[in-house]
Amino acid sequence: MIPNVLSIAGSDPSGGAGIQADIKTISANGAFAMAAITALTAQNTQGVTGIHLIPPAFVRNQIETVFADIRVDAIKIGMIANADVATAVAQALKGHTDIPIVLDPVMIAKGGAALLEPDAVNTLRDALLPIAALLTPNLPEAAHLLGCDIANTRDEMVVQGTALCALGAKAVLMKGGHLDGPDSPDCLVTPNTVTWFEAVRTPTRNTHGTGCTLSSALAAQLAKGQTPVAATAAAKSYIAQAILHAGDLSVGTGHGPTHHFAALYSK
Repeated sequence: MIPNVLSIAGSDPSGGAGIQADIKTISANGAFAMAAITALTAQNTQGVTGIHLIPPAFVRNQIETVFADIRVDAIKIGMIANADVATAVAQALKGHTDIPIVLDPVMIAKGGAALLEPDAVNTLRDALLPIAALLTPNLPEAAHLLGCDIANTRDEMVVQGTALCALGAKAVLMKGGHLDGPDSPDCLVTPNTVTWFEAVRTPTRNTHGTGCTLSSALAAQLAKGQTPVAATAAAKSYIAQAILHAGDLSVGTGHGPTHHFAALYSK
């Protein structure tokens, strides 16, 4: 049976991030993709020029209407923009926390634009983080959620991942892309375990939407019944190939997208 995955996130008209990246990624990972849109953005590979928020009540309506008719096997939460939308999402998911929820705490766009209003951080931390089966922060996002300095070492990554688990997340994937050096190690932390996933850093500007892509791949793998460790391994392998083949695309002049369908196009 093909699993169904619901993405709750913002729209990226350039196709590299947000809902558009989520739909491509979920599909490429063998699941049926659905979407509830929290915000419309005007953006391209060079940056974000505008954000139009969807009314919180309508965000909630989208989610509840999907659940009223369709079996949902996993959920990915991306851009929530502000506290009211975060609250609406939390209310809509009340009673559905038995489903794996992957929370990607989207705060800053690749070009530097803020995608999460300051008042939303507390709501995200208090209302959404505790229902997450898997939280996927990069190092600046993890530090922002904890109110501390950005991790600079592997040991600090583990400490911060453990602290985020203590706030309620069942597991935390600390993404190490901001560390210095030729490698980009990620660390999956649970209250009782630490698992490292090693990767060589690919020298490329085409990294637009990598966070969206990874979290959506994780949701699809969890929907297929994979354990968090197996889901992370599969998702990491998928995004590594998407980044490796990003140069096959010709999209924009800034931070280009990853190649979500690299495996399909190479056949």
